[in-house]
Amino acid sequence: MAMPWGQVSASVYETGRLVTLAPWLTGHGERIDYLTRTQRPDGAWGAPGGYSVVPTLSATEALLTVGATEPAGRGLAALRRQLPRMTDLPDMPAADLIVPALIALINAHPVGEPLPLPPGLDSSRVERVRRVLSSGAEPPQKLLHALEVAGPASGGSSFVRPTVIGTVGASPAATAAWLGGAWLGTGALLDADSARSHLEAVVARYGGPVPVGLPITVFERGWVLSWLARAGVPVEVPPEMVADLRAAIGPGGTPAGAGLPPDADTTSVALYALALHGMARDPESLLAFDTGGHFCTWQGEDGFSISVNAHVLDAFGAYAASGPDRADAYADVRERLARLLVERQRPDGSWDDRWHASPYYATLSCVLSLSEYGGPGLAPTVARARAWVLSSQRPDGSWGRWEGTPEETAYAMQTLLLPEAVNGGTVEERHRQAAARGHRFLQLSGEMSDYPPLWHDKDLYTPIAVVQAAILAARYVHARMVSTGQTRT
Repeated sequence: MAMPWGQVSASVYETGRLVTLAPWLTGHGERIDYLTRTQRPDGAWGAPGGYSVVPTLSATEALLTVGATEPAGRGLAALRRQLPRMTDLPDMPAADLIVPALIALINAHPVGEPLPLPPGLDSSRVERVRRVLSSGAEPPQKLLHALEVAGPASGGSSFVRPTVIGTVGASPAATAAWLGGAWLGTGALLDADSARSHLEAVVARYGGPVPVGLPITVFERGWVLSWLARAGVPVEVPPEMVADLRAAIGPGGTPAGAGLPPDADTTSVALYALALHGMARDPESLLAFDTGGHFCTWQGEDGFSISVNAHVLDAFGAYAASGPDRADAYADVRERLARLLVERQRPDGSWDDRWHASPYYATLSCVLSLSEYGGPGLAPTVARARAWVLSSQRPDGSWGRWEGTPEETAYAMQTLLLPEAVNGGTVEERHRQAAARGHRFLQLSGEMSDYPPLWHDKDLYTPIAVVQAAILAARYVHARMVSTGQTRT
């Protein structure tokens, strides 16, 4: 409640855009320093593989703009090695807009041989976006989160305005881009003052660098409350927090925070959290996201998310379980969602997702929703997922896609322990032993305030309070197993 915008890690991509778009903003030198010290030895930025493309493009272009030739040169060399071979970019929001826009900006600098576009990618969608904004037409709300791709056209539409807290699209980069366009075009001085004040407030919180998305108020509160309540962690929830969460859900759902469109993921997690805290409400607002085959994250989504559909099943299932008179509510939807999750399981037993880099996140989401609300006959599906978790544990007791992390270890532990903890069952010995090794890894990791970014946005990011809640939930469920004599410390 004391940090209502949420806690989000700093972003190389977003920070790089502010270096270029807002050199007048407080903390300019600190942002440049952040970019230079987060560069990898190979010249790139960010996580391995295709995840490095967007942050490396942004940081390189920003450093070219300020004349930091040495780190910019190493960034260019990394991009020249990577871009021609990048045939499969990660499914990140607006990547098909951001990558061509940044490559064009870099090629406008004196860089010698122009950087190529990755195979299969072109600038056609970026150009369409710019034409829409230049015409003054109303753009889709989801586009505002990446408004910076429009360049000088960012302030061209009279429909684009900051929210009451001053953000455009819940993005510092989008806000800075609109602000530049607003001064030149619309002359909306009051809105411009609000946007500038918002950017100053974000920079003050982070000391120069900025996150990829802020605020994430509803998203963070829904996730923290649901992680803790599902694991049985005893908490006192401020009544204002639950009231705010309830009020945020309108007929069309709720956004993650101000400046973003309503989405099925945040809506379902908020509804689920309310149900676990004795305030179940009819989840009919989620039907706005039903495509007939699956539930989309937002209207007009390009892509599919397995975790969104798992969370939607949680919301419908928790509502049906909240009273005898509701037991049959949305039964056909719940059955359809359960079948969808089963069909999408990968051959190795895991699931993957478009909103998180780690399969442990998607796998936990599916295992929990199927175990609680999927109906009978799904034990083999859950068993295959747990067998995959067991087989992928690292020698130090951790789990992780690229390296062992506390966050992914917490997801794996909950996959092995939480269904029995919720349903009062007995945990298998091999699951207990693996979870105990994971718990020792968490103990050795200690208390952390910084976690490797794994969540998908324009750049990978960490919703810090959400991850801390997931780790706390895993430790608490393990402690419950110890207290009942089901596992060893």
